[in-house]
Amino acid sequence: MTRVGYQGEPGAFSEEAVVTLFAAGDAGAVEPVPCRTFRDVFDGVEQGTLAFGVVPLENSQGGSIAETYDLLLRESVSIVGEVVVRVDQALLGLEGSTLDGIRRVWSHPQALAQCEEFLARLGADVVPMYDTAGAAKRVAEEGRADQAAVAAERAAAVYGLQVLASRIQTHGDNQTRFAAIAATPTAPLGPPEKTSIVFGVRHVPGALVRALSTFAFRGLNLAKIESRPLGDRPWEYRFYVDVEAGMDDPLLADAVEELEREGRSITVLGSYPRWRWASEDAG
Repeated sequence: MTRVGYQGEPGAFSEEAVVTLFAAGDAGAVEPVPCRTFRDVFDGVEQGTLAFGVVPLENSQGGSIAETYDLLLRESVSIVGEVVVRVDQALLGLEGSTLDGIRRVWSHPQALAQCEEFLARLGADVVPMYDTAGAAKRVAEEGRADQAAVAAERAAAVYGLQVLASRIQTHGDNQTRFAAIAATPTAPLGPPEKTSIVFGVRHVPGALVRALSTFAFRGLNLAKIESRPLGDRPWEYRFYVDVEAGMDDPLLADAVEELEREGRSITVLGSYPRWRWASEDAG
């Protein structure tokens, strides 16, 4: 049984991401392992107690997960896959609870932000927690009819709660993209079609344009670009890019070599298959 770590409690969207991703690959039967924090997931992968970890990268409404991007700079892990999960948030409460009676709502800050309009109309106090399913667990354990959680409907079944309202997110097509990480750049999920890279540039005019031109001149499409502060040098940044090519593509290998020759700090975070919905494969 392959142990795969995720942040949160059973019933979390991250657990769904584990099951969805590895059902589509060749890693065999998996055991989803709940972890308290993202750092715990990375630690488990580095130390060998987890074969893989699955961590969120970005939400289509709430944006990027900054902590994940910062943790990916650890040189001892590689991205080996990605999965996109449709996120339908629900309001969960005790059996017999009513919307009018809810005075406090718990959930992860991202989930609360995704449901901001609904929660504003509800008029309850919102309290952030480390995990959506953890919020559902808390509501069940405390047993108060005036409390509710924003979480997946599947968490209601796990913790014996009632669905008070479904699909409460502000934007109906709400999706989260997750990355699978491993201690070695293995390929259990298929051949590489996408590569995540992080690089730095000198703090001079045109430096970023010249770096990005390295990909553009070779016809390499960037699916995403993200900036994060360096931390030790205020107002300077590192840049994360997702390139729609595997590292086995000579054009991408040549682009990376050119960036290295020009003295830019560059790290390949991983090369992995692009996530495809079942409808894409059928087409």
